[in-house]
Amino acid sequence: MTKFLEHKDIYLRPQQEEDAAFFYTWNNDALTRGKIGEKRSKSLLQIQQSLNKQRSDSIWFSVVKKDSDEVIGETGFLRMDPDNGCSDFSIILPYAAQQHKGYGKQVVELMFAYAFGYLHLHRLAIGVVDFNTEALQFYKRVGFQQEGIYEESYYYDFKYHDFIMMRILKQEYLRLYQAECKSRT
Repeated sequence: MTKFLEHKDIYLRPQQEEDAAFFYTWNNDALTRGKIGEKRSKSLLQIQQSLNKQRSDSIWFSVVKKDSDEVIGETGFLRMDPDNGCSDFSIILPYAAQQHKGYGKQVVELMFAYAFGYLHLHRLAIGVVDFNTEALQFYKRVGFQQEGIYEESYYYDFKYHDFIMMRILKQEYLRLYQAECKSRT
């Protein structure tokens, strides 16, 4: 088992074909898809094919619990633009049983350090559906700032919803990280 990045309770590793069943299950849950702005479900074959496809503008990892080696989510960078130091960010921990346990914060800490340190990115952005209030609160807690709204740009459950656009810059991450380090000592 290749552990690419590791934290207290979780580790990140490249996505593998055996992860397809996990991704297929949550990808076919309408509420989860709705919360992340995904319109269509995918077949198991489509998911297997996407796991085998390498793209130059994205990096994806499975989020795995250390104590059980159970896949509990995914995270990644997409629409990466290294020339301008920018990327979109994604984290999905789809099941309530894995939420509110600190796993998301650990994923964010690993991915921010990877993005701003190793990849030398300057800016990470994320779009969040307005009714996904837990995600909006989480992203604010970990340092994302709201920068705009795509008004009524997402149709779900017979209504139009806003996409809240958020970002974190490297210098903001460094300030937060340094403040957290000082508070631990």
